[in-house]
Amino acid sequence: MARKKNPKRGFASVLRRVFGFFLVSVLCGVLAAGLAVPGVASAGMAVSGSIQYFDHLPGDLVVNSPSQSTKVLTADGKTIATFFAENRVRVSLDQMSPYIKEAIVAVEDNRFYEHGGVDLQGIFRALASNLTKGSNEGASTLTQQYVTNVLNESRLAAGQTGQVVLSGQKSLGDKVREMKLAIELEKKFTKDQILEGYLNIVFFNRDAYGIEAAARHFFSVSAKDLSLPQAALLAGLVNSPTYYDPSVHPDNAIQRRNLVLADMLAQHKIQQGEYAAAVATPLKLTITPAKQGCAGAEMAVYFCDYISHLILNNPAYGASASDREQLLYRGGLTITTTLDSRLQAAAQAQVDATAGANPDKWGASLVTVQPGTGKILAMAQNTVFLAEPGKFDSQLNFNVDSKDANGNDLNGAGGFQPGSAMKPFTFTEWLNEGKSITTVVDASRREYPLGFPWRDSCGKVLGGYSTAQKAAGLGTADDLRNNDEGYYRPMPVNYGLYNSINTATFAEAAQLDICGIQKVVDAVGLHSGVDNAPVNMHQLGNLLGGTEVAPLVLADAFATFADDGTYCGPIAIVGITDPSGAKLPAQASSCHPAIKPEVARGVNSVLQDVLKRGSGVYIQPKVQDLFPTAAKTGTNNSNGSTWVVGYTTGMATASFFGDTMAGQNRTGRNVTINGKFYPVIDGYMLAGPQWANYMTQVGRLYPAAPFPGPPASMIGTPTPSPSP
Repeated sequence: MARKKNPKRGFASVLRRVFGFFLVSVLCGVLAAGLAVPGVASAGMAVSGSIQYFDHLPGDLVVNSPSQSTKVLTADGKTIATFFAENRVRVSLDQMSPYIKEAIVAVEDNRFYEHGGVDLQGIFRALASNLTKGSNEGASTLTQQYVTNVLNESRLAAGQTGQVVLSGQKSLGDKVREMKLAIELEKKFTKDQILEGYLNIVFFNRDAYGIEAAARHFFSVSAKDLSLPQAALLAGLVNSPTYYDPSVHPDNAIQRRNLVLADMLAQHKIQQGEYAAAVATPLKLTITPAKQGCAGAEMAVYFCDYISHLILNNPAYGASASDREQLLYRGGLTITTTLDSRLQAAAQAQVDATAGANPDKWGASLVTVQPGTGKILAMAQNTVFLAEPGKFDSQLNFNVDSKDANGNDLNGAGGFQPGSAMKPFTFTEWLNEGKSITTVVDASRREYPLGFPWRDSCGKVLGGYSTAQKAAGLGTADDLRNNDEGYYRPMPVNYGLYNSINTATFAEAAQLDICGIQKVVDAVGLHSGVDNAPVNMHQLGNLLGGTEVAPLVLADAFATFADDGTYCGPIAIVGITDPSGAKLPAQASSCHPAIKPEVARGVNSVLQDVLKRGSGVYIQPKVQDLFPTAAKTGTNNSNGSTWVVGYTTGMATASFFGDTMAGQNRTGRNVTINGKFYPVIDGYMLAGPQWANYMTQVGRLYPAAPFPGPPASMIGTPTPSPSP
């Protein structure tokens, strides 16, 4: 039906004359007194004063975009979670069903396209009805309702919740100001723009603001797909979202819907047949509850939590914590992350399978980083974010640091002791100093007493091994132990590494510059998960992983080997846009050469043997038979922290299984997991299959090319090492 798009603007001048004496007086309760005043002059004075009052009211209304939901997406466009203070998705008028546009005008303001913002006919009609029938009929136009919503939304955005004014709470001043603003608003915007704004801002339900959210909430469809009976029901709902809530009061809702349909029929917006079919249609709700924040995430709840902390901690998204929270929950952002939904699904399934029902609350986690970019591709753990019967619940993220580099909370568990997963970094310095892969070291030595001549070009005072040994919890001060008895003998360094021999690592370090090992560790980003401090390699227990390191940090460090020695800090956010499409700062890959390429290749050559003949040989399935893979197992002294950190040229994954209960310090001995009893837990037993099953599923989704070999001069002359 054709509409008048340009109502007479002369209405405003007429209103200034009529409005003064009539409307203001009525609203003030002085109409009777005014009518009783004799003489035209007195009436003229009243009109004149009211006109001045009206003219001096503010007429500018800043129409900002209303609060909108923020979506967090995977790299492949799937929804991770939605953040909102008001669940709203703004859509244009042409993305709304024509039925909702006709229905809302029919029931709320049938002269919407004729008046200039305030409807005098409506005011007279409402006044007459209220005076003669004792009813409480309102006369607010859609434009006036829009003004009220805009004002309230501005107050909410400013945190002024106490200043929100509901319809029944409006004072005389509120009502008059609303009318003035409505008139001025109609001078700035077309009718369709006002209708679009209204339908995007109006409240339908505590989980549905605006027509798109309402359509999704009640009927699980988009606003453009609303049928006639659905649109009529939603149009009727705005009058009283509680009383006409179809999920609570279906009879009220149907009665109101049918009234709207009757109005549409009477106003020739629909035909008799359409009306009859619509009123005969059952309610047919398909409620889709809104899911708020990370607790309602559709996937990757802990990665979602990590993303939220990255936003809330970063001044780039607001000067204060409150500003950043407003942006996240009300800003309508689209946050595109690095997460690969394919990897995430596989990772989540695997950590859940590894731990089982897990009444003893052992933790399992997987995190994958892309070499060469630092992009986090998957992040999963075997817990639920909110308590559920029979489930292990935790809000701590097992994969990330407790705090960021600036001391801001990341809600992380703070890392776990990596144990032997630290050994490749000592071996890296071994190759860095020009030593060969196959040089024999004396792994029979178990004592490094006070005063041992450690080499340290940094000038640090090491303080002696016995003190460091006690601090790192390595057992008897002068009795360095291996996991198995048969390895206290001379052996090639590569053999010592792929079999994870503690005494071989110390024998290497005894010939190296401790400062060089420190530089390697720093260059690949290793740091304490508790306080972000560097892992102090001058505390010799850290040669065997005595400081807690987060799985994300360890996976990222190993990714350096996969990318020929280039370290890239981990990133999780690759794009942020606001509702207008403007871009906000995101994370970019920050990479630097950390290890010489030939050294990285030397490390890769030995870590491939971990799976073929070393400490990971029993891990099933045998990923190394499917594509080139390198890895290192790790177990701390208490067996309460076990690892496999493995990689291809396309992805590096840290797999963890162990004690995640802060302060418990449980040992991984004599435990039953998934119905199987373990006298001790080792890296290859649970973390290993978890890693291997996951990599078998996803390893080919990213390049898994052969690792370039090290130079021949680095290999040296292989020296056979007899079996123990």
